[in-house]
Amino acid sequence: MNLSEQKERLRQLRKTVAYHIKRYHEEDKPEISDQAYDGLVTELKELELAVEGKVDPVSIKVGGEVNEAFAKVIHLVRQWSFDNVFTEEELQEWDSRLRRLITESDQSVDRLSYVAEHKIDGLKLVIEYQAGLLMRASTRGNGLIGENVTHTARTIKSLPKALPEPIDLICIGEVWLSEEEFGRINEERAELGEQLFANPRNAAAGSLRQLDSRVAEQRNLSLTVYDIDLLDVKKTKLLEPASQWEELQLLKKLGLPVNPYSKLCRSIVEVQTYYDSWLPKRQDLSYGIDGVVMKVDSIHLQKLLGYTAKAPRFGMAYKFPAEEATTVVEDIVLQVGRTGVITPVAHLRPVLIAGSTVSRATLHNEDNIAKLDVRVGDTVILHKAGDIIPEILSVILTLRPTKTKPYKFPKVVAECGGDGSIERIPGEAAYRCVSKDSGALHRHRLYYFASKGALNIDGVGPKIIDLLLEHGLINTYADFFTLTTGDLKDLPGFKIKAAENVVSAVAAARNVPLYRLLIGLSIENIGEETARLIAETFGSLVAIQSATLEEVAAIHGVGEVVAESLVSWFADKSHQTILAELLPHLNIQNPDIGPSNTTFAGQTFVLTGTLGVMTRDEAKQLVRQLGGKVTSSVSKNTSYVVVGAEPGSKAAEAERLGVKILNEAEFLKLVA
Repeated sequence: MNLSEQKERLRQLRKTVAYHIKRYHEEDKPEISDQAYDGLVTELKELELAVEGKVDPVSIKVGGEVNEAFAKVIHLVRQWSFDNVFTEEELQEWDSRLRRLITESDQSVDRLSYVAEHKIDGLKLVIEYQAGLLMRASTRGNGLIGENVTHTARTIKSLPKALPEPIDLICIGEVWLSEEEFGRINEERAELGEQLFANPRNAAAGSLRQLDSRVAEQRNLSLTVYDIDLLDVKKTKLLEPASQWEELQLLKKLGLPVNPYSKLCRSIVEVQTYYDSWLPKRQDLSYGIDGVVMKVDSIHLQKLLGYTAKAPRFGMAYKFPAEEATTVVEDIVLQVGRTGVITPVAHLRPVLIAGSTVSRATLHNEDNIAKLDVRVGDTVILHKAGDIIPEILSVILTLRPTKTKPYKFPKVVAECGGDGSIERIPGEAAYRCVSKDSGALHRHRLYYFASKGALNIDGVGPKIIDLLLEHGLINTYADFFTLTTGDLKDLPGFKIKAAENVVSAVAAARNVPLYRLLIGLSIENIGEETARLIAETFGSLVAIQSATLEEVAAIHGVGEVVAESLVSWFADKSHQTILAELLPHLNIQNPDIGPSNTTFAGQTFVLTGTLGVMTRDEAKQLVRQLGGKVTSSVSKNTSYVVVGAEPGSKAAEAERLGVKILNEAEFLKLVA
C-alpha cells in the first residue's frame, strides 16, 4: 500500500475497532470473536506505527462508556488492561525487555519470577470492603469510571459479604458463568422465544448488568479473585504482601475465591511450561480461558516497572493460538484437482492462526463465494481448528476498499487442457474441466497416486514427480516401478543416496492394501472410507472389476453416485490399459472379510471433529479392528457418531436423526 492507501486503511480500522469495542463493552453483544478483534487491533497498532510513528492509546482503549441506568463509580485505583503476546518468541522478548529495564534501574534481576494464572473469559469486577464488610462492587467501565453493580454482585454465592478480618480492601476479580449454567440459561431463553446469548462471557456480563438482582440470582454466577489494588491491615495482625503470590495466599485466607491452578514460576521457561500444560486441557475446565496471564511476582519490581500509556509493564496476557484471525484477500485463484473439479482458493496476506502461519484458504465453490460476497481486497475473518483446512467465515464490510467487484467464475481455465472450458456439475455447486486429459490433471493424479493416503511412496512428493516428468522418466503409474538408481542419480539435486532412497521407497510401495490402490487410481467420489467399504465388501480387485452398479450401490454408506463412478471407471478401456500395465508390479493385499474380533460387528461409526487422546485415523482403525465399519456420512442406519472438538454439521445431522452421539471419553469407554 502507498501512504494514501495506508491512511485510508488506518481511518477505517479506527472506526471499525471503536464500533466493536462499543458492541463488546457497552452493549454485551459482540459481532465478532475476541480472536478476530485481536487481529484488527494488532493491525491497527502496526499501521499507526508505520504511518504516525507511535501507537495511539485512545484508539485501542479497552472498556466502554458507563450505562446511565447505573450509578457511576469513580475508581480509587485506575483499572488497566494487559497487553498480549501470541508466541513463545514474543514471550521471551517481553522477559528480556523487563530484565533490561530492571538492570538499567540498578536492580538485580535474580528475583524476577512470575505468577501465572488462567486468563478467564468473563467480566472484570472491582470489589470494595470497609472494615471487613462488602460495601461496593463495580464494573471496569472505561478504566476510570465504572458502573455500580453491588446489587447483582451480592447474588454471587462465592463472594463473601464479610471477611474474617476488619480490613479495608479493594480487590479485583473475574465474574464468569460455567458452561453447564450457560447451556441451561440458553435452553430457557429458547423456550421463551428470547435471543440466545452468544457465549458464556456475554451471559455473565448480561446477568451482572441487570437492574433486577433476581435475574442475576437465578443464573448462578461464579467469581475468581486475582489481585489486590488497595489494602489497609493496620487494625489486624496481618502482614502486607510483598509479592503477587503472597497476595493470592492472603485473598484465599480471607475467604475470597482464588484460582486453584495458579502457579509461581521461577523463570519464563516455567511460564512456557505452564502454558503448554494447559493448552490441551483447557476444554476440561468449567470456565472458558483464552490464555495465561503472567505478572512479575515481586511487588517492589512491579512498582519499579510501572505502566505504559495503556497497560502495566509488569504483566502480560499470553494468548492461546487463535482459531480465528483477520487478514486480507490478495487474490482468488482456481485450482484444478485430480478429478478435474475446480476449487477456488483465496490467497491471503500471511497470518498466524492455530499456531502456524497460513496464506491460503479454501472458498469451496461458486455458491459459497456468492454467499460470503468475498472479493479481492476484502478483510475477512479466517477460521482454522487443528488440522482442518482454513476457511473464510465472513467479510468485515466496514473495511472493504472502494471499487471492489464481486468475483465471477471465468468460462475458461487454462490448466483444464483442450480449449480450457469448464462446466458446472449438474445438481452441484462445483465446476469441473470439460476436457479430462489435460497435463495439469495428469500431474495431479500422479501426485495423488504417490501420496501418503494412496500408494505412500515415501519421500516422493510433487517436486520430485515434476522433475521425473520434466526428464521423461515417468508418464504412467506403472513407470514409478521401472525406475532404477541409474535413472535418477544424475538428475539435478540428486546424489546416489537420494536415488537409492527413491528406488527403495518405490519397492516398499509394491505391497499395497486393496483400498489404498482404489484411492490411488483417482476414481471420482472414491475417498478413504468409501474405498475401505468397497474393498471389505468384495474382498479382491477381480470381484470389484466385475461388480454391477446395483451390487456396489447396495453397500451401506456408498450409494448410487459412488457406484456409478466406480463401475464406469473400470468399464473405460483406457483405464483397463492403465491397470494392465500397473498390476504386474503390485502385490495387492486383500482385506480379511469378516474380522476375527466381532465386538462391533454390524455397527457403523462416523467420526467428526478433532480428537484429543488419539487421531481420527487411529480411532477409525480401532473400530475396524473390533469388527465395525466407518463411513463418512450420517444416516438413520449409523450406529454411533463420535464427536471431537469443532465437529461441524455431522453432529447436528446425528441429533436430527436420533443417532447415538459419543464424546471421546464415552467412545474410549465403549472400545475398552
